[in-house]
Amino acid sequence: MQSDIVTRCAPSPTGYLHLGHAYAAGLAALRAREEPGGRFLLRIEDIDTTRCRPDFTQAIFDDLHWLGLSWEEPVRRQSQHFSDYAAALDNLQQRGLLYPCFCTRKQIQAEIAAAGHAPHGFEGAVYPGTCRYMPAGERTRRLAAGEAYALRLDIEAACRHTGREKWPLHWHDEDAGQQTVTPELLAQGFGDVVLARKEIPASYHLCVTHDDALQGITLVTRGSDLFAATHLHRLLQALFGWPVPAYAHHPLLLDDTGERLAKRKNAPSLRDLRAAGRTPAAVWQQAGLDPAAFQK
Repeated sequence: MQSDIVTRCAPSPTGYLHLGHAYAAGLAALRAREEPGGRFLLRIEDIDTTRCRPDFTQAIFDDLHWLGLSWEEPVRRQSQHFSDYAAALDNLQQRGLLYPCFCTRKQIQAEIAAAGHAPHGFEGAVYPGTCRYMPAGERTRRLAAGEAYALRLDIEAACRHTGREKWPLHWHDEDAGQQTVTPELLAQGFGDVVLARKEIPASYHLCVTHDDALQGITLVTRGSDLFAATHLHRLLQALFGWPVPAYAHHPLLLDDTGERLAKRKNAPSLRDLRAAGRTPAAVWQQAGLDPAAFQK
């Protein structure tokens, strides 16, 4: 018997929501209604304390309520659960799957340039693994000296640790079908990704995968820009024994120039649309969703 569907909307309060956020939230809410007992959750992904602000968090609640959305309480706020992510990181560290990386972004770029080429992965140039091979004595000395560092996941070691019998890993996207994850794809596509750094106690990749498992999310609806990241998330699920949800990666909404709507590009916010007299129905229609589905 198929279990009840559980979806979520998980914005980061680094700015005001725009039309793309409305579309993502509305789509997740509608999918939760497809089955009796379906549940729609709201999660605030505010782990980046340098950019997230309480007023943006309140604006998320205000905007989504204005659009006619409701969700289960309590809302999980990641900034209130640093200890959960620290425990997950400690688990990986105890298994020898993390290592401190002392390289600055400038040093990494210089090393790639000196090598004469930059292997290009899903998220840009792949880290060359400099600190992975650092002698233990030097690593201990630099840690004791209090040098700043990030924690990177040793992708090759992580793949080995999951057990050869589990490979290849798989996950399912509703549009693209079954996806296959191999150690080679992870090494070439991501390299040793950062899972924590000084200003951000745990990365998006770790926190989102942890919380989806914790909250029992059965269907992850999110933008197509995160499609490739799901390969890495599947590895983390295998490492921790977390359940594997289904995924639905939807197209991104674009502006008049064909560029994706984004906070950093000053996309018109829902707050601005409301101030200009736009109604919730008009916003849903502009987002390509049926306004009638969200009437209270």
